Order: sequence, then C-alpha cells, then structure tokens
Amino acid sequence: MMSKIIVTAATGELGKLVVKHLLARVPASEIAVSVRNTEKAAEFAELGIEVRYGDWDDPASLEQAYADASKLLLISSPQDESISRVRKHVSAIEAAKKAGVPHIVYTSFAFADVDAFAPLANVHLATEFALKASGIPTTILRNTWYQELYVNPSLQGYIDTGSIINSAGTGKINTVTRDDLALATATVLAEEGHQGQVYELASSESWSFEQLADILSHISGKKVTHQSVSDADSFQGMVQAGLPEGLAQFLVAIDRKMAAGTEGHTSLDLEKLIGKKPTSIHESIALLFNK
Repeated sequence: MMSKIIVTAATGELGKLVVKHLLARVPASEIAVSVRNTEKAAEFAELGIEVRYGDWDDPASLEQAYADASKLLLISSPQDESISRVRKHVSAIEAAKKAGVPHIVYTSFAFADVDAFAPLANVHLATEFALKASGIPTTILRNTWYQELYVNPSLQGYIDTGSIINSAGTGKINTVTRDDLALATATVLAEEGHQGQVYELASSESWSFEQLADILSHISGKKVTHQSVSDADSFQGMVQAGLPEGLAQFLVAIDRKMAAGTEGHTSLDLEKLIGKKPTSIHESIALLFNK
C-alpha cells in the first residue's frame, strides 16, 4: 500500500479548497479523503482520489480511514457544543495513534493562547494539548477568522441603510479568506518538514468597522458610516434584522472582544507559507461587488 496524505472533512468548505490546492502539488493517487458521507465525495473519486468512510462518532471507522497515512489533516469538527467537539477530536487522535499516523496537521484557532475568543480558543487549546499528549508529531495551523464571515451579500444592507451599527467600537479584527488558509494548509501537507511548528495563519493587517464603512463607501459611491452602540442594542438590532438569536449572540461576543482590543493580532506566518500577501478585506469586497 502506498502511503497517502489523508484529508478529513473534505466535503466541507475548507476541506474542498485544501484538496483543490493539494491536487496542484501532488498526484491524486497520493491523496485520500476521510468523509462521513461518501456519496458527497463522488467528485473526488472521479479525480482519482481514494474516498474512505470515517465518522467522528464511530472510532473504528476512523482507524481504518487513517490507515497508511503519510500525513493526516485533521480539520476541526464544526459541531458547536464545546465538550462534544473536544471528544470528537480526541477520538480522531486516538484512532490516528492506533493507525500509526506519523504526522498530524491540525486546524486550530489563531492566537488561541493570547486572550482569544474563549468559546473557540478553549476547544482548540484542549485539542492541541491532546495532540501533545498523544506523542504524534504535529503541525498546528491556527486559522484566524474567515473573511467570509464578513464579506457576503449582507454587506449590501449596510450600503442601503448607509450605516453599520454594532458594539465593536474602534477595535480591529484579523480575517483571511478560506482559500488563502487552504493554500497554506496544502503547502504544509505537500512539503517535507513542519513538524513541531505552530503557525498563526492570520493577515499582517487587521481592520476596523470604520475602515469597513470607508471601503463600502468607496466601492458603492454611497456614504456608509459606522456607529457604535451597546451590546444589548446591537443584539436587538441584529435580531430585528432577522438574524437567528444564536448567530447574533456570537457576533456580539466577537464585537465585544474587538472593542476590548484583543482581536487585532497580526502575523506574517500565512504570507510566508503562501508566498504572497493574503487577500485583503478590500480585495474580497471588490470581488464580491465585481468592482
């Protein structure tokens, strides 16, 4: 059996992009994907990638899915309940240990150990410690916030009303595109080395909602301003605008961290791995509006 680079959660948004970038670097015969729903992975099979069944909740399936790995990319579980996420990650690490995986690459959360957004940081730090405890050589890719969380059709609403209203104050946030994160991930998977490294995959520049308002004004030709309100007022506004309460709470919690000045950390790790500046928020918005 030839050993393969195994990508978990390959039918997810990040996973699909990682496989795309990996295919530009290694032959399809050297890649396998571990997925819960093999039918969803039919497009990979057509490209000559081996599709394996692996379910977080079925540890025996994971051990089989991770067999003959040269490297295993463990993309963190999307489940939102923290303890259950950690449990799934630990199951995967145990399965990898049993399967004799020589190198795990794990998608963690940027600056997880520096006053980061607790609901995410705690899950990822717990997993990082579990990886250390396993003794398996590991590369930690600490992904910052997805730019897609902010660059989406909802921006049109800010342009229409002429204002962005939230509780972020003048705080900044660091965001990068999924595609840039996937490119960095594929680079690490395709290259030798990287064991024992922790990469902060963030942009070298952060942005504030004031800057976002300026970008929208510039692109739309209509004046957009940022107005800071209390957390409670911000939450009410989001729910009235039709956002689900859970998502509104999540966004308000991020805004609170921005206002406190803890979300603006920057890093050059991503730029070094992908060999170019990551796509800026301005570029992403320009692409969205085709300007």
